[in-house]
Amino acid sequence: MDSWAILAWLDGEEPAHSRVDAALDSRPVVSWVNLIDVYYRIERDHGRDAADATLTALRRKLSPDLPGTARMIDTARLKARATIALADCFAATTAAAHGLVLLTGDPELVDLADPPCVVEDLRGR
Repeated sequence: MDSWAILAWLDGEEPAHSRVDAALDSRPVVSWVNLIDVYYRIERDHGRDAADATLTALRRKLSPDLPGTARMIDTARLKARATIALADCFAATTAAAHGLVLLTGDPELVDLADPPCVVEDLRGR
């Protein structure tokens, strides 16, 4: 799961909200990089207390994954060939490392040529 999916879920955006809500039953994997992406956006828009509370709640619902050296190199290689955000690269390589479908609605990931994992578009298009 990437930052886009989490933020859409938090904002109640459909159809992403329903799909993410269903996925939460299995504590989906998310890169710590993507959780930090969510954190900074919430702090910027709603303050530090809201960001801290949201991170605490998300850690109960998700399986945060801290990338090791091999994943960081895979991420750098993806970033070198694709003009997408670094956090998006971490989302894709984390999903690939776990053999999971990446839940997102981010056009950069949905439209990525030759993604390292299967990508599910949560925008409902």
